[in-house]
Amino acid sequence: MISEAAPSRRDDGRRASLTAMVAAEPDRLRRRSISLGVAADDAEDVAQTALLRAWRSIEHLHAPGPGQMCSWLDAIARNAAADLARQRARRPVAALDSDLPDEASVAGDVELRVILDGALGAIRDLPESLREPLLLSVVDELSAPEIAERLDITPAAARQRISRARKSLAACRESGMSEAP
Repeated sequence: MISEAAPSRRDDGRRASLTAMVAAEPDRLRRRSISLGVAADDAEDVAQTALLRAWRSIEHLHAPGPGQMCSWLDAIARNAAADLARQRARRPVAALDSDLPDEASVAGDVELRVILDGALGAIRDLPESLREPLLLSVVDELSAPEIAERLDITPAAARQRISRARKSLAACRESGMSEAP
């Protein structure tokens, strides 16, 4: 509600007229905001902003009659709605529901995590002689001759160790590596 303040020089009853108008039709500015395309959730804020602006600038109202005051308030509400739209355009608000993953996505992520944890465990369980050539091949993308040079083995031995490591991982997968404990 609007509180009574000491009238200024140019007030000459304008604040009293504004107060009476708002008291007679308290939802007018909220309805006007909605008619301007403001979401119902934001309409009360726009109405209050418009009313506050009107109260602060009542001296600028040239003709204080009821019709002119209604038009003046509508213009202020229109400006407040436009200001809100500009503010939202500069800082768009993401809907909460779009940020939350759905159940299927969460279940898929959990399943993938279980599989990856199992795969990493299986790789860690490989003997060093098989794990190192496999990682050099898959992670570092080295060829068999490059792996052989690094590990001081023959290229045929590097290919054989990589093959054994892959077979070991495949056997681990078939035995249920991806199942939760």
